[in-house]
Amino acid sequence: MTDVRVKICGVTSAEDAAAAVAAGSDYIGLNFFPPASRSIRMEQAAAVLAAVPDGVERTALFVDPDDVLIGQVADNLSVGSALPERNAYTLIQLHGQEPPARVLEIKERTGLPAMKVVSVRDAGDLAAVEAYSEVADQLLIDAKAPEGSNIPGGHGVPFDWSLLAGRTWSLPWMLAGGLTPENVAEAIRLTGATQVDVASGVEASPGVKDHNKLKAFVAAAKS
Repeated sequence: MTDVRVKICGVTSAEDAAAAVAAGSDYIGLNFFPPASRSIRMEQAAAVLAAVPDGVERTALFVDPDDVLIGQVADNLSVGSALPERNAYTLIQLHGQEPPARVLEIKERTGLPAMKVVSVRDAGDLAAVEAYSEVADQLLIDAKAPEGSNIPGGHGVPFDWSLLAGRTWSLPWMLAGGLTPENVAEAIRLTGATQVDVASGVEASPGVKDHNKLKAFVAAAKS
């Protein structure tokens, strides 16, 4: 086994969260972008989070969130009575067009570290890494959405992994975009990633995880 860390994103049920944890996932991601097929409402999130033990990162994903939505996270409104002893989330993931100043503002409002997504189609897209390296705590390098899509991620399409070969950055980063149990080991080999993120690649249908695929993905990433 290796020290590669795995994030299972777009979790919508306590059963899927428990299965991801049992498989060895290091992060569980909840999506709060309503147009996405894997989105979850704030009031539903507590049941999912209750299945995630301490020691596993609880990630809240947003796309260009307004202050009202960020305020709900900052005030812990999604916890309710299910998790009275701890914070709901340990990490904010920003998957929109948030400029560096907005990333800092969201970190200050929530008191949480932030992982900023940088969407990539060609080498020029990686220029954004430098600006966000000054304000984010982690980066997630993902495939750019197809033209015309209003959903920034979760399309199950990889980018050219060779763009990342030999690159190093000053902060932790995670690889996403079209990863599956069948290709994740090769993606890690080509990019040097020590963290990987998956949503559609371990699903039976959008928002519903396939528990056998979860196990296979985590095993392949960590082996």
